[in-house]
Amino acid sequence: MLQVFAILFPAICGIAISVFLNDDRLTDEGIKAERMKIRNRLYTAVILICDLLGILLVCTPQKTVSWDIVGGAGILLSPDSFGKLCLCVVLILYTAVCFYSFEYMKKEERHEYFFAFFFVSLGALQAVCLSGSLVCLYAFFELATLSSMPLVLHEMTRESVAAGKKYLFYSIGGALMGLCAVLFVCSLTEGGAGFVEGGFMTSAMISGRESMFLAAAFLGILGFGTKAGIYPMHGWLPTAHPIAPAPASALMSGIIAKAGVIALVRLVYYSIGPSLLRGTWVQRGWMLLSMITILVGSSMAFLEKELKKRLAYSTVSQISYILLGLSLLSEEGLRGGLLQLMSHAASKGCLFLCAGAMIYLTGKRQVKDLRGIGKELPVTLWCFTLASLSLVGIPPMGGFIAKWTLSGAALSEEMGVWSVAPVVVLLISAMLTAGYLLPIVIDGFFPGREFAAQPRRKEPLYLTIPMLFLSGAALLVGILGGYIP
Repeated sequence: MLQVFAILFPAICGIAISVFLNDDRLTDEGIKAERMKIRNRLYTAVILICDLLGILLVCTPQKTVSWDIVGGAGILLSPDSFGKLCLCVVLILYTAVCFYSFEYMKKEERHEYFFAFFFVSLGALQAVCLSGSLVCLYAFFELATLSSMPLVLHEMTRESVAAGKKYLFYSIGGALMGLCAVLFVCSLTEGGAGFVEGGFMTSAMISGRESMFLAAAFLGILGFGTKAGIYPMHGWLPTAHPIAPAPASALMSGIIAKAGVIALVRLVYYSIGPSLLRGTWVQRGWMLLSMITILVGSSMAFLEKELKKRLAYSTVSQISYILLGLSLLSEEGLRGGLLQLMSHAASKGCLFLCAGAMIYLTGKRQVKDLRGIGKELPVTLWCFTLASLSLVGIPPMGGFIAKWTLSGAALSEEMGVWSVAPVVVLLISAMLTAGYLLPIVIDGFFPGREFAAQPRRKEPLYLTIPMLFLSGAALLVGILGGYIP
């Protein structure tokens, strides 16, 4: 029952703390500040206990918890090696963002509401990682969407409400397409089966229904890919990320959007089986959409002038690196995609936290206004630099080993132009990534003599330590990534 407790604990505690220590009716600022300190201490205890539970789940042998609901479908929790890897990524990012939020949310209203949904979404994402069947995963996938939407809506302005609606509509639309694939698989397995590495479906199961099978599989890829921002279903990402508070943007980009990636891996690699899709139009269509998304996202990020929106378009591109690796339908492609998942979670999470620190401490949101920011916020810009180098793919950062593995996986496939095109796309995207990130670093540290230097600002530890932690994590993926099986 450890899995159930790990899922329910953050949700219940987050809601309880936020409800019982709500300060909406308080007018005394001193009492509000004291109550906020108490809440933060309790939130700290909750996130640290979640980390401890995560460590126990990772270190203990796989155990299955199941409740049959109807027709063989129900709740099935069975953490395997892939689920445990994703669980580690979720907890690392949520822990860093939790401590960062203690400082950043001081200037925001309704702190307790933010943290309530923060912990509910944590529980939902842990459930996605620990799910042992498609039906169970789909249910928690939807819960993750619903619980994370309030993070986008937090400021309750007209723009944030519009962004939240767009996020919800795209997510529900994508989930409905994904449901087609889930239902098709379940119809062949009498309610669904537990995940099996390499998939449990066979050619005999789809005999006579090959066309329907391929159509359902492609709908599933496009539907779950919507959460990951695949073209042409990527529109919610550049709308929702800039509007949400920086901690929420870091979560949305770093791990919540990757719930779609987790669902795709489970659908293709643990249910259908990559061998049934290899060489079909579904694979070619998946690869083509992934490459288009990479180029579209990189190009839009290169042209964008607002910092957080530039990073949001960058997310569209960088997550599709993962999708491209998965579309190769090979073991090495999957490995490259998972390396990119870990590297991007740390790097992009760090970049959004850095952007939030710049906005929080200076109020600057436009790229052109960040000239000389390295003089004001040197630690923040150094973290931004390391994360940027990782996204570009400079060794020894995690982004390098991920992109190297992806390129090698593509070239090792004997698919003619379909083996070469991904490498060309990755190279073009790397140059565009350097073009929209590195000028910020160069102008930030070397603004020129004509620039009037600004005094250095104090960078609170609650902001800088999470950024240092995540930039270090991106470096660690690069150093240890070759040892990850």
